[in-house]
Amino acid sequence: MTMSQAAYQHADIDKPIASADVAKNFSRSATTYDDVAQIQNQIGEAALGHLPQLLSGNGLDIGAGTGRHTQALNSRGASVQGVDLAKGMVDQAQSLYPEISFSVADAQSLPFSDSSFAFVFSSMALQWCANLHAVAREVERVLVAGGVAELAIMVDGSFTELHKARALASLDKVDTPLPNLQRWISAFQSTNLRVSRVITKDYVDYHPSVLSLLRSIKHAGAGATRQQNASLSKRDLKKLTMAYQGMSDSPKGLPLTYKVSHFRLEK
Repeated sequence: MTMSQAAYQHADIDKPIASADVAKNFSRSATTYDDVAQIQNQIGEAALGHLPQLLSGNGLDIGAGTGRHTQALNSRGASVQGVDLAKGMVDQAQSLYPEISFSVADAQSLPFSDSSFAFVFSSMALQWCANLHAVAREVERVLVAGGVAELAIMVDGSFTELHKARALASLDKVDTPLPNLQRWISAFQSTNLRVSRVITKDYVDYHPSVLSLLRSIKHAGAGATRQQNASLSKRDLKKLTMAYQGMSDSPKGLPLTYKVSHFRLEK
C-alpha cells in the first residue's frame, strides 16, 4: 500500500523516495500483491480491530492498495472512499470491489472538500510520504468536527535484522528512510488533531530464504532498500544468507521486523 513522497518542506526524512518510484513499484505488483503481502494484511487487520464493528457516515481509506481493507470498512456500514497513489492498485481495487469508489490521490494533497469524512483509515501507506506535516494537515482538513483517524504507520526501527545481517556480511549499509515515532507525533500535534492513543508494535515476518525475504521488501515498497538489494551479486547473496542464518535459529525461518505505530487521532 502506498502514498506520495512529493514536495518536501519540513526535512522530515533524510532521503525521501520519489513518489513516481513508489507508485510504479506498487502498480507493477498490483495483481499479485494480495498473494504476497501477508504481513501487511496482518497489520491492516490489527488496525481495523481498533475501530468499532459498526461504522456510520463517510470514510476515507488512504493508501487503499487492492481495496481489501476498504471493503472491510464498507461492510461495517460506512460509505468508504479508497485512494492510492498507484494507478495499478486503484484499477485492481476497482475491479475487485466495483461497488466501492477508488481513485488516484496523494495523501499530502487530498482531492476532497473540508469536513468530508467522519473517519479516516490508513495502514502501511503513510510512511512513504515525505511531508509529514502536509499529511497531518490533510487528515485534519478532511475530517468532520468530532471525527477520528486510525492510522497504522511503519516507523524507524524496521528491518533491523536485515541491516545487521548486511553489516555482518560487510555489505554496504542500506538507507530505508522511515520517519520515527516522535516526528509523526510532532506533525500531528502541529494541527488541531488530538493524539488520543499510540501503540507501537513489532510485527515479525518469517521467510524460508534470504531471496524470499528480499522479494518481500520489494512488495513493501521500501524503495532505497529494494534498489540496493536488487544489485546484490550471487556472492553477496551467499554472504548475506550465511550472516542471516548465523543470527537466527528460529524454526519459522528468517525474521524480518516491521515496527508499526498505531495512531488514534481525534478532531
